[in-house]
Amino acid sequence: MAKRQRFDRERKLEILRDTESKPLSEVCREYNICAASIYRWRREQQQYPKDAFKGNGNAYKLEAQVAKYERLIGQLYAENALLKKAIALAQEKQAEERMLRSTK
Repeated sequence: MAKRQRFDRERKLEILRDTESKPLSEVCREYNICAASIYRWRREQQQYPKDAFKGNGNAYKLEAQVAKYERLIGQLYAENALLKKAIALAQEKQAEERMLRSTK
């Protein structure tokens, strides 16, 4: 079983630049990669020019960032609800203590 190749950002950009001046089939043979990979890299580069090919082989996904922020919003919402309940309980307790003091 062949070991999977990993290309860093600079190498992928170099391969994409080579496809502009050479036929795709020649570039595929030269770097020993399939055309589908080049097409995927080209699409990622067009969609996210600044963020394409970041990380350890993980494609940049705007959806992943949106999901991250949605989780953060949900967590903050839950914390906010908890704090509101704690404030309401504290206010009730203060009101009860005031009533007890006023009846003495």
